[in-house]
Amino acid sequence: MVLDRHAQRRLELLNRLLEDAVSIDQVAAALELSVRHVRRLLAAYRKTGAAALVHGNTGRRPINRLGDGRRAQLVELARTRYAGFNRAHLADVLAEEEAIEVPARTLRRILAEADVPTTRTRRPAQRHRRRERMARAGALLQVDGSRHDWLEGRGPWLTLVGGIDDATGIVTGARFGAQEDAAGYFALLLATVGRHGLPLLVYSDRHGIFWRDRTRPPTLAEQLAGEHSLTHVGRALADAQIGWIAARSPQAKGRIERLWGTLQDRLVSELRLARADSLEAANAVLARYLPRHNRRFAVPPADDAPAWRAWSGPRPAEAVFCFRYERRVANDGTLSWSGERLALPSRHDGAAWAGARVLVQERIDGSLWAEHREQQYRLAVTDADPARLRARANSRPLANAADLPPGLPVAERPRLAVPSAAAIGGPPAKDHPWRQPFKRPR
Repeated sequence: MVLDRHAQRRLELLNRLLEDAVSIDQVAAALELSVRHVRRLLAAYRKTGAAALVHGNTGRRPINRLGDGRRAQLVELARTRYAGFNRAHLADVLAEEEAIEVPARTLRRILAEADVPTTRTRRPAQRHRRRERMARAGALLQVDGSRHDWLEGRGPWLTLVGGIDDATGIVTGARFGAQEDAAGYFALLLATVGRHGLPLLVYSDRHGIFWRDRTRPPTLAEQLAGEHSLTHVGRALADAQIGWIAARSPQAKGRIERLWGTLQDRLVSELRLARADSLEAANAVLARYLPRHNRRFAVPPADDAPAWRAWSGPRPAEAVFCFRYERRVANDGTLSWSGERLALPSRHDGAAWAGARVLVQERIDGSLWAEHREQQYRLAVTDADPARLRARANSRPLANAADLPPGLPVAERPRLAVPSAAAIGGPPAKDHPWRQPFKRPR
């Protein structure tokens, strides 16, 4: 007969009670039992010995124990289809995908008895001072990028750019990309604005995407402007009136660093289960996973009043969280862009575009827009040859007025077809009178 630690504790105190070393009230207080129950234990101990201290259910099969068939099924799923899932994640997936409700603690014990190896070991806790969460949702958004072998060799290495709300732990947006770039952060901020609103502060590392080193000497353009230039993301944050805080160490933004640890475990398993092998497939799996992740790990904020701000202003959010470049409109009303000519539609005020300075917006969806005096104009690719563009834009000559009926308005007069060079036999010959030198008459 083996006594557990609770029975051994009772045995020790009852022996001391029989030796009159302690009183029955002290034994009852130490065991957190009533005096009457201690007397019953003492009487049973005197009658049958230490066996009276063993619980009556010891060695019996629990009434709520899973059957051998269900236990074998769990072990089989953990070794085959869901191989590599950690215990808590596996319990969540089994409930959603297989309709098998089993507590993570029970599943952990079953897999341990079957010698199924664990996939993730926890490091010992380190002593550090924890920063309290923000009280209101939207007060602080932590953003970062994680480059990792997300596809486990089935495809290229990818970078996951994401953001997490400090108060609630909700992932407001995330997207896989080839690298950590400004386009990924623009997509993240647009998703956050669309689902929640504008945060008060953004907390990130000191990546060059967010800021330019202020210790370097200013350029000539910065000296003329009287201020340091901003990056595209820094300018967008300033336009949206979002504050920016730069962390000086990964530990300073520990909440999103711990998020990467969770995603590199759970999301990698989800990608493996879906057999994702490309950037597009990874983003599709990510879109399905994030709502379940937020339901599982989100916590209520200390203050129910959110700090998210609704988007407002004359410009849409897509016109702020984008790449912007200043350009001057040519005399023919076009812009030069990457070797192409872009045409602008008519201005809202009816004025001409020639010589105007506009801000060209390269938006996340790939479209090109021009902003002028807080008005947005969609750009279209036009002919690269301005001369041909002007030739198409000009009107054809009017018909001879002598051939028209009297009183016909000018707007209703038919246009004459202009013959091409090919229609009239090509350019004049070398001996044509038009090509002869001009002789001044005497």
